[in-house]
Amino acid sequence: MIIKIELNNSIFKTDTSLPIEISIPILFNGEQPNTYGVAKATAEAVKTADFTGDTRQGGNCNFEEFKLIPHCNGTHTECVGHISFQRISINNVLKDSFIPSTLITVLPENANETDDKYIPEINADDYLITKKVLQNKLDNSQTDFLEGLIIRTLPNSDSKKARNYMNNLPCFFSIEAMEFIVSLNVKHLLIDIPSVDRTFDEGKLTAHHIFWNVPLESNDVDINKHSMKTITEMIYVSNEVADGKYLMNIQIPDFVADAAPSRVLLYELIIIN
Repeated sequence: MIIKIELNNSIFKTDTSLPIEISIPILFNGEQPNTYGVAKATAEAVKTADFTGDTRQGGNCNFEEFKLIPHCNGTHTECVGHISFQRISINNVLKDSFIPSTLITVLPENANETDDKYIPEINADDYLITKKVLQNKLDNSQTDFLEGLIIRTLPNSDSKKARNYMNNLPCFFSIEAMEFIVSLNVKHLLIDIPSVDRTFDEGKLTAHHIFWNVPLESNDVDINKHSMKTITEMIYVSNEVADGKYLMNIQIPDFVADAAPSRVLLYELIIIN
């Protein structure tokens, strides 16, 4: 299907039959990315005295129980409920069907190369996505296409699809970088690392708090006026996908939870007027 969209007096078209997938499918019982050393996502056939939910074991149909931890087992989309006392659910936050978005590729900076800050304090071996790195890529970007911001980090390889992040701790966002993203009015932030925050950060989740406009050290959110922004983590954008402007679709199951596994699709845009 060919659809046309109008943004700021410009008209674009895209073919919805040609999506570019940038999420990592959950391969139950198979290779998966993992952080914090949690259990892998698994699937197991339901069995009773007179029923087997596996056609390979003589059952009439496949009928499985799935176990997963969305924040750790693969691509997931989360909302402010991730850090709040109040139970705010991703299915009530993510309402946008098609999101004008920008994809950029960045090389994180070593802590010794930047004056950017973080809470708790930066360690000498930390690597950060800094404000300077983002400004170099986004200073001339069209604001119409910053409703969604997709960040691919270097080095980039398909090992991200099954990486154990405890073996090599990933980069994270500095305070200045996340404040810069907020200043751009980004509504949906996507990143190919397990978290926008440092893996071990004393539980402060500084970057999460800044993005969702929740005071640091607080978990109290106004249930009626909370942020409607989302963060999607553990995506994978192959090197064949060029930086630039796209139409994006984030799909989630109808989970009443702070986060859910997600499928993310990009659509190439052609300007026609």
